[in-house]
Amino acid sequence: MWTALQVRLLNLIAPGPPTACSGSAYSQKSKLETLLGKGFFEAITGKTVIDFGCGEGTDAIEMAQRGASRVIGVDIRDDVLQIARKRAETAHVEDRCVFCRETHERADIIVSLDGFEHFAEPDAVLETLARLLRPSGVVWGSFGYPWYHPLGGHLFSVFPWAHLLFSESALIRWRSRFKNDGATRFSEVAGGLNQMTIKRFIRLVEASPLRFDILELVPIRKLRYLHNRLTREFTTSVVRFRLIRR
Repeated sequence: MWTALQVRLLNLIAPGPPTACSGSAYSQKSKLETLLGKGFFEAITGKTVIDFGCGEGTDAIEMAQRGASRVIGVDIRDDVLQIARKRAETAHVEDRCVFCRETHERADIIVSLDGFEHFAEPDAVLETLARLLRPSGVVWGSFGYPWYHPLGGHLFSVFPWAHLLFSESALIRWRSRFKNDGATRFSEVAGGLNQMTIKRFIRLVEASPLRFDILELVPIRKLRYLHNRLTREFTTSVVRFRLIRR
């Protein structure tokens, strides 16, 4: 009964899917440069790079165009890998930009963008990254929004912190109006959603073969004056990091 009432309220508030996480923030911008900084392209010049969770290949192709000697895009979804290969051909970088479901080749640099809030087994991913990283290599990455961000529920954040106020079952039933993939939990939706918090991510890294070289918690612009160690779970927009071997 309570779930049904929540679903009715959600349908009134948001009759269709929200677009807050559409990626439009990077329109006419380099996502890599925006998230990882202007020094990133200097760091990859002449290097072998793995784009872990490459999607349709946009970032991998840009890295190949901007100095990387070899880029390996890795993703578990065959449909996006096919798109990425075609894009690489169109951009004339297919000779130094390849896409596959897995690789055993080690890299100087591994890039992970917007992945750690989605990975079903983030601890296993950290183990994999360590295995694929050359001894002096670096993992450059970022993810966001973390779970307690106002829009940390991604699709389920029909308004700020809605994913914390409504039950998982109600949000899944609301989503079924426009997505019919049979998902019954946050972790089962397309791309997955593992409810990653900053505290959990730090704990996972500390238990892994990797360690932080840099950890930067980028505050939500409008809440930056409230951002501190006590409030960071709720006021952090992006978690930016570099990882190296222990």
